[in-house]
Amino acid sequence: MNRTEGYFNNGDTGRIYYQAWLPDTPVRAVLVVVHGLSEHSGRYIRLARHFVPQGYGIYGFDHTGHGRSEGRRQHVEHFAQFTDTLQSYCNKVKGWQAGVPLFLFSHSMGGLVACHYLLAGGEATGVVFSAPCIKAYKNITPATVWLGQWLAVVAPRFRLLGIDRRSLSRDPAVLAACANDPLMCQGPFTVRLGVELLAAMHRIKSQAQKITVPFIVLQGSADRIVDPGGAQWLYANAGSVHKTLKIYPGLYHEVLHEPEQGQVLQDVQGWLQDFG
Repeated sequence: MNRTEGYFNNGDTGRIYYQAWLPDTPVRAVLVVVHGLSEHSGRYIRLARHFVPQGYGIYGFDHTGHGRSEGRRQHVEHFAQFTDTLQSYCNKVKGWQAGVPLFLFSHSMGGLVACHYLLAGGEATGVVFSAPCIKAYKNITPATVWLGQWLAVVAPRFRLLGIDRRSLSRDPAVLAACANDPLMCQGPFTVRLGVELLAAMHRIKSQAQKITVPFIVLQGSADRIVDPGGAQWLYANAGSVHKTLKIYPGLYHEVLHEPEQGQVLQDVQGWLQDFG
């Protein structure tokens, strides 16, 4: 397995870090990782170890304000900064791997970014949605939303909410690795980012029928970071003809970092073989 890395400049998001894991043989298909809030592309090495030996190329980048990329930590001025970066990176990957099927592997907030990428005309052979951030978890109350919207105007960089890392996985080793990972964003994200996420979720509600590419949704039933009902809603309302929903009983938010990850990877592998 060969690994490469580098940076590219992307407008107002600054320098964006990327990396790739590639086979020694010709690439049969590409998976572009669109990671979630607070994390970074390096956490998808398990995906690479599983798929690169099968001839897949795994490409990842760190969102603005995440990992090794520039930008204020866990903050954007507008959601399009995420989708524009994904578009720029996919264009580069298509140049590096011309004519090769390109799939997105999107997790959590990355799933929301992937949806908006598709709605904006972005191209992909298909998408893997892992716990997509389509519906906010029920602890986000109307009062919290109102406060966030007000603060986003008067103090957009104020930090109000964060991710409870104990809800990422049932594996203590995963939680310990997150706590000791210097590239993981620590603490709460800005209210501007929170408001932009909620607005992006709201836009999906009226436009999901425009999503027509094949996709598979992977969702843990015990997810306490995003509402599992969002995965079911996306499956029911997207316009795609070829779509699959996998609900894993008892699994938390990061299905790729749960003890049952082997089954999850096999499900993704089987789905990819049908389309790539």
